[in-house]
Amino acid sequence: MTWRSVGLGVAAAAFLALSHARTSGQADTAPADLLIVNGRVYAGPAGFHEAVAVRGNRIVALGRTAELNRWRGPATEVFDARGRAVVPGFDDSHVHFIEGGLALGDVDLSGVTALREVQARISRFAQSRSGGSWVRGRGWLYAAFPGGLPTKQQLDEVVPDRPAVMECYDGHSVWVNSKALQLAGITRDTPDPKNGVIVRDPATGEPTGVLKEAAQALLDPVMPRRSREELRAALRAAVAEAHRLGVTSVQNANGSADDLRLYAEARQAGELRVRLYAALSISPGFTDADADRFDALRAEYGTADEVLRTGIVKIMSDGVIESRTAAMLEPYANGAEAGHPNYSAAELNRIVETMDRRGWQIQVHAIGDRAVRMTLDAFERVAANPAPQRGRRHRIEHIETIAPPDVPRFGRLGVIASQQPMHVVLGDMNSAAPAGPWPDNVGRERASRAWNWKGILAAGGRVTFGSDWYVATLDPLHGMWVATTRIAAPGMIDQRLSMTQAVDGYTSWPAYASFEEHRKGTLAPGMLADVVVLSRDVFAQPMRAPDDVRVDATIFDGKVVYRR
Repeated sequence: MTWRSVGLGVAAAAFLALSHARTSGQADTAPADLLIVNGRVYAGPAGFHEAVAVRGNRIVALGRTAELNRWRGPATEVFDARGRAVVPGFDDSHVHFIEGGLALGDVDLSGVTALREVQARISRFAQSRSGGSWVRGRGWLYAAFPGGLPTKQQLDEVVPDRPAVMECYDGHSVWVNSKALQLAGITRDTPDPKNGVIVRDPATGEPTGVLKEAAQALLDPVMPRRSREELRAALRAAVAEAHRLGVTSVQNANGSADDLRLYAEARQAGELRVRLYAALSISPGFTDADADRFDALRAEYGTADEVLRTGIVKIMSDGVIESRTAAMLEPYANGAEAGHPNYSAAELNRIVETMDRRGWQIQVHAIGDRAVRMTLDAFERVAANPAPQRGRRHRIEHIETIAPPDVPRFGRLGVIASQQPMHVVLGDMNSAAPAGPWPDNVGRERASRAWNWKGILAAGGRVTFGSDWYVATLDPLHGMWVATTRIAAPGMIDQRLSMTQAVDGYTSWPAYASFEEHRKGTLAPGMLADVVVLSRDVFAQPMRAPDDVRVDATIFDGKVVYRR
């Protein structure tokens, strides 16, 4: 089934529901709790309206403002949109939600391209946090450092007296100072762990201060663990940030049993005021006993709750382009290696088969074209098996590079392409003349197919958008700006989408990707009342810059939870 047929099906269902609401409204005299009037209401593939009526946590009617006045009562809250765009609540298909909340309290290095400014930010933060605790931060860009990677000496200059660890923007490398290396016992004699790299000085063999992929775990025994209250506070901060940006649903792309329990505690306390679809993380060596534990967690937390659900697992099949840990079909353009997958084909096939047979949705991080192909091969193998009760909606996350023969396989296999538009900017690819670690590593020919969401759509595949927060900003409007204005270098594929497609990418497409299109992602009678009011009509006035449109109001579960 193509996106066009899905859209028509949603439109037909919304039309029938709306017709029923209009014809049965005479008997339904109870007033609405909330009326949004005089807006440019984008309901989804069903089209546009002027007003929305909400009762409890459900939408009860859409239509013209004059028509919906009959839903007004003495206690009805009326929100005048004054011609601004009104859209379904944003749903982020790929986040790291607790980590995003924690990052709000650490050194923020995002977007900084000069080494001196990176050091200045770290220095100011360290001075404001006296004592012997670790100095943590994240968001550094490869381009800020001569040669593309930082060194321990550069961090020692600003934090000489205590351990410091700064996570790269992509989450696949950390930069540490000498104190941190000393505490962790990492020396020239420390072997690289499986699927990890200790970056070393080629002349001396000494660690330079960068730990890639699984080598980051060498810090775990010495880094202080976050307390339960710190994690709960981070979750509250993440929810507040989501509301500010119009995000009412998130799909968490990693997690454990402890994370599920934390979410459940917050849910019980009334603090989890976003709809969260939580993935459980699979690691190499995953066994049937591990799968049994996952099944028990799914049984405990269920899949029917409107706020907290699980039912999806996450596999990391490779790394990232910038550090050359993504698995490629051909060697990198400026080096001999082609990266290595974290799993052999046989092991990946075994795990996919196990979890598919148990009815789990499977999402696989695959950035390099080899990792993408291996994952598609694994999904193709299980497609011949009896489908789980709710059907298959397996996903591949990121897909930054892809070989041309693999583009139509998404549509043919029913695999969802989960992509993050802001990664195009972080990868230095939103440019007429791309230059930087990402384009330099893959070369011009492969870069011409970077983040090929339009090609996947055109070949009948399904796409969904997210942020990868804390890797990039949680703001969906920034992603929509990239999706609608993306710059293509000469000879590269035009990937620009329409504004309605961009909005769908953060609303109805993610709802499908989490098996929830029947209750959210579009605005129609009976759907959950998650709604966002923007600062202008983006359908009539296209976005010119990432910050020229804001969220003016966020409605979650029928209640206004944010006003600008």
